[in-house]
Amino acid sequence: MKDILEISKYILPSLVVFATAYLLIKQFLKHEQRKIKHQLLLKNQKQTTPIRLQACERLIIFLERIHPESLIVRENTSGLTNLQLQQKLILAIRTEYEHNLAQQLYVTDESWMLLKNAKDSTIRLINTEAAQTATEDSSIVLCKAIIETHMQLQKPAIATAISALKNEIQQIWS
Repeated sequence: MKDILEISKYILPSLVVFATAYLLIKQFLKHEQRKIKHQLLLKNQKQTTPIRLQACERLIIFLERIHPESLIVRENTSGLTNLQLQQKLILAIRTEYEHNLAQQLYVTDESWMLLKNAKDSTIRLINTEAAQTATEDSSIVLCKAIIETHMQLQKPAIATAISALKNEIQQIWS
């Protein structure tokens, strides 16, 4: 019995020292791991922030390019019929959209859905106005109808999408 007490005099303090050292080392390693993770996050943020800003910039340019007024100015040429202009406008929108598809990686799902909605509503506007005009008429008739209808909209989908992208850019900086 005396031997057990003698051994426990040495073992118990050793176990206390071991447990204390173990907990301190564990806490230190956990802190270091959090520190490294934070540094990696900051490094990634430094690399992704310019890419995200560039993506937002490109998507705003896309939205401005599919705005009915700028689209018509860019795509309408003399001698086109309403049908030809309609096809040309829709092709231009779809081409622009396909060119910017990869940008969805860098924006929120909400912003991307608003962008898609803006694209779809612009195509719908063109198709609706084209259906109300004679296909053989001069393209000027369709241009006028599209612009007039778009101007009557209270909050066009393009403006909503641009506003969402601007908010996203503000969140990147804050």
